[in-house]
Amino acid sequence: MTDRYGSDVLSGDWRAPKRGRSQDVPAERDVVVEEVETGFVGAVVRVEKAGGMHIVHLEDRRGKVRAFPLGPGFLIDGRPVNLTPPRPADAAALAAARAATTRTASGSVAVADQRAKVALGSRIFVEGRHDAELVEKVWGHDLRVEGVVVEMLDGVDDLSAVIKDFAPGPGRRMGILVDHLVPGTKEQRIVDAARALPQSRDHVLILGHPYVDVWQSVRPQKLGWTKWPVIPRGTSWKHGILAELGWPHRTQADVAQGWKRILGTVDNYADLQPELLGRVEELIDFVTAPSS
Repeated sequence: MTDRYGSDVLSGDWRAPKRGRSQDVPAERDVVVEEVETGFVGAVVRVEKAGGMHIVHLEDRRGKVRAFPLGPGFLIDGRPVNLTPPRPADAAALAAARAATTRTASGSVAVADQRAKVALGSRIFVEGRHDAELVEKVWGHDLRVEGVVVEMLDGVDDLSAVIKDFAPGPGRRMGILVDHLVPGTKEQRIVDAARALPQSRDHVLILGHPYVDVWQSVRPQKLGWTKWPVIPRGTSWKHGILAELGWPHRTQADVAQGWKRILGTVDNYADLQPELLGRVEELIDFVTAPSS
């Protein structure tokens, strides 16, 4: 006999949401989920514990990575899931994958278990010690993998003589980074003369950034500023900057310590101005090109 009134509506899981109840799903690598609140869709790339809680890192199709607390609040194919820590075997696989895809400070994929190459004949030259230390901090891994040595010029006043002494040629290129390379400056006149040398025609690339000093290539927000202050003419620029920061600034030892503190604010390429990033990347490409 048919029940004319149908089944008891309270006999099933009548409180269940429209999409169903959340199911526990281990946060295994490459599982694609959607975070409900933000709508961010990405694949699991790693899970880590931070501040007493588990964090899952998701990477979208453009390579952007965002972190979210592990747990409820995710969808898979439109169904709610509760992301749980990966099983031990999966956790080991995630750790291995994380090591294999670790990014260097320059943003490139780190090459694991590879010794530095024997140095190339080609070189990158920078003006001074601070330039060299900044390049090493951000691009050091990349340069060792490629076998590129960075040398210091101690200024560019004798740039033409340095090029002649280096004797660039096939397999022996020079990439040169110059501070404050803007039209009408002494630096621009020196670079124009160096570029006119026959030796510079095919095997030398001279690029510059617009900053008075490489210190300015660090984003000012790292020091609590919206922009770098203007230091009056007649005042030593570095000493003036340290004075603006309220740091010791009377001696060269103060300058060295001040730069160490500024350099310490730089973690990776995102902490630098794009005008420097592009020039260094271009120089690395130039000296490592197969034709060099």
